[in-house]
Amino acid sequence: MRRAGILMPISSLPSPFGIGTFSKEAYDFVDFLVQAGQYSWQILPLGPTGFGDSPYQSVSAFAGNPYFIDPVTLKEEGLLSEEELWSYDFGSDVTQADYGKLYNFRLLLLNTAFQHFEEQGGTMSDAWHDFLSEEADWLEDYALFMAIKKEQDGKSWLDWPAPLKKREAAALKQAGEELASSVNFFRFVQYEFFRQWKKLHAYAQKQGIEIIGDMPFFVSLDSCDAWSHPEVFEMSSSHTPRAVAGTADGQVWGNPVYDWKELKRDHYGWWMRRMAFAAKIYDVIRIDHFHGFLSCYAIPWPVDEKAKGAMEKGPGIAFFQELKAQLGEIPMIAEDLGSVTEENTKLLKDTGIPGMNILQYAFTSWDSIYLPHKIEKNAVVYTGNHDNMTTPSWVKTLNEGERKFTRAYIRSWNTDDNGMTWDMIREAYHCPADLCIIPLPDYLCLGEDGRINTPGTAQGNWKWRLKPDFLSKELAGSIRALAETYGRIVKQEKSNGKADDSLSV
Repeated sequence: MRRAGILMPISSLPSPFGIGTFSKEAYDFVDFLVQAGQYSWQILPLGPTGFGDSPYQSVSAFAGNPYFIDPVTLKEEGLLSEEELWSYDFGSDVTQADYGKLYNFRLLLLNTAFQHFEEQGGTMSDAWHDFLSEEADWLEDYALFMAIKKEQDGKSWLDWPAPLKKREAAALKQAGEELASSVNFFRFVQYEFFRQWKKLHAYAQKQGIEIIGDMPFFVSLDSCDAWSHPEVFEMSSSHTPRAVAGTADGQVWGNPVYDWKELKRDHYGWWMRRMAFAAKIYDVIRIDHFHGFLSCYAIPWPVDEKAKGAMEKGPGIAFFQELKAQLGEIPMIAEDLGSVTEENTKLLKDTGIPGMNILQYAFTSWDSIYLPHKIEKNAVVYTGNHDNMTTPSWVKTLNEGERKFTRAYIRSWNTDDNGMTWDMIREAYHCPADLCIIPLPDYLCLGEDGRINTPGTAQGNWKWRLKPDFLSKELAGSIRALAETYGRIVKQEKSNGKADDSLSV
């Protein structure tokens, strides 16, 4: 089935609270997708961000980002007053997320809502207890982890007192009792996050829009997952990592390395729970760093500049066979970019999962594997993704030979870079891939100010935000015309009627 979608992070939505949230603007964006003839909304990971504000370095593989909770919805639920709603400064620049102010003030706002929630008897409700029961597998460890981390002034769990670091039962029981109020607060944050996300997801489904969620392959070393499930990773008996992930050319990513032998003995239990959870909150799962299921470069810990790592094998096809046996068919997309080997290609083919094709990589040579005519039907095509520069910026980097080749291939005779950008978008729509995903900044012809992430840089990323009221019916019409021309309109019944004509995002 040929279809199209837009890559747009939740964090990039407009809102008056410093970052995108599950607010009216999110619902308006769903309406925009419908008007534009789209089928898919691809987002970035929803987890709480850690160091560097990266959604790919989350403190939990399960929990949701507190920043995405919409304060206006909390007010409508009677958990914030009008004065409390506007009592904090989350930044005045509507085009950039201010993570410093979010870090300093967002949890304070949510704590005020939590106090009202307790006062109103929210912790006695059936909905509250149902949530705690349904998500107990990960929620209890996460809430305790965050409460201890707060009490330890944000220190990594590797630096906690030994009894807490090693999860000694007596120490955990004592911490749970002493930090009971804080633990309950972090439960509340997740309760509100998933209430709001479930509602937005249901609205998208009713409008015929599927959500493509993003699952990082690795977890952060300073995460609840590494602390609460050391058996999943290559850890010593003292709960210290034996190795962390990186590359043979000297990059140290610092993520704990999976102990695939141990995981296999448990039928990949932790991963199965993670996949089942993702399948519950998304319609399609995009697996980041798909090649990690084949191999990972492991560097001994603690990292020494002179120490050399080694390539360790992953589970390969056995993992996906177990996944299918336990959970059935789960719609997925494989981020298979980077080093392309026969082994990588075979795993992708054997799983049947569609891989990614980036058109910005296609025109560096006439034999590039990413040239549109080489893209298979069971694939996803992008002009670029969140790690790429925007396509208008990319166009400016082309040398004379690359520009000439690109123009000839995509039949672009526009003299301006914005026109060539739209011709690149048209080429993506035209190619054989079943699914075409375009980042929203490309449709808006934004330059570097619209870039989401620059790999290899620790600061200044994940900040781009859409200006309020910036999307128009005219833009939706132009996008829809492409979808109609290249057979990417999906005809289906909407279970909740037509989308609202308003495009106020």
